[in-house]
Amino acid sequence: MRPISHVPVLLNEALDLLRPRAGGRYVDGTVGGGGHAEAILERSSPDGRLLGLDLDPEALARAAERLKRFGDRVVLVHESFADLERVVRWYEFAPADGIILDLGVSSFQLAHPTRGFGFQTAAPLDMRFNPHQAGPTARELVNTLDAAALAEILRRYGEEPRAAAVARAIVQRRAKAPIETTTELAEIVTRVYGHRRGKIHPATRTFQALRIAVNRELEALERALPQAIEVLETGGRLVVIAFHSLEDRIVKHFFADQAATCVCPPGLPVCVCGRRPRVRILTRRPIRPSAEEIQANPRSRSAILRAVERLPEEG
Repeated sequence: MRPISHVPVLLNEALDLLRPRAGGRYVDGTVGGGGHAEAILERSSPDGRLLGLDLDPEALARAAERLKRFGDRVVLVHESFADLERVVRWYEFAPADGIILDLGVSSFQLAHPTRGFGFQTAAPLDMRFNPHQAGPTARELVNTLDAAALAEILRRYGEEPRAAAVARAIVQRRAKAPIETTTELAEIVTRVYGHRRGKIHPATRTFQALRIAVNRELEALERALPQAIEVLETGGRLVVIAFHSLEDRIVKHFFADQAATCVCPPGLPVCVCGRRPRVRILTRRPIRPSAEEIQANPRSRSAILRAVERLPEEG
């Protein structure tokens, strides 16, 4: 395998919004290869601190190696950002001055020969971020769910336009023998599409859907966002980088809800709810990678960044 390098997406844009400073407390809920974390620690020198979470123990090991020069300024823990508030308070990083969530799957995970995230080479159908977690793997899903349940996963989490056809093909193929590898599954999906190919590989949406289902990614994001607001300092900022419309829609709607000034039913002559916004939206339009960044790092092309700032509580 070729050496894989970790290139953080939208790095400068994220840093401009987070505004790391000396003495600050920062949280990277998806530390991954440590690229964003490293830059935050550099910008918050000499005494800014960072708490990094990740479900993938191999990602934590890579981040630990990359960030070891920062010593006790960095704390890395094997946890999910779905439990963000508990972890942040346990390690005494609350109130935090900044939080970043860089969602999705990394180049390391896609290229790993045994994790099953990619389909360029044959690998077991696993797709768990945490290899030790309980719950079904992708192999179990494709070999046990009926066609209707499979189609629902592909439709909901992959926005696969041919979800029913792909699900039927999977069920028909596994009747002969269990589907064991990534390349077997990719071939099944490719045959459904035949010669009609788009800009992305036909199996991309199927793999995305199964990965999201296995790791319950959207549920974790929905749990993490309100917790992030709870542990932010007044004036602290939350930056989220999404990589597909399902994630971005959750972030967009949550930010809009938290920034709302009134939730009274339409038609009332005056506001009676007394609601005050909890955040200020910093990105009225989502930030996307420049043409130069996409050329240098093609995997950044689907990234979408949104950010908010925590407002003072009513006093």
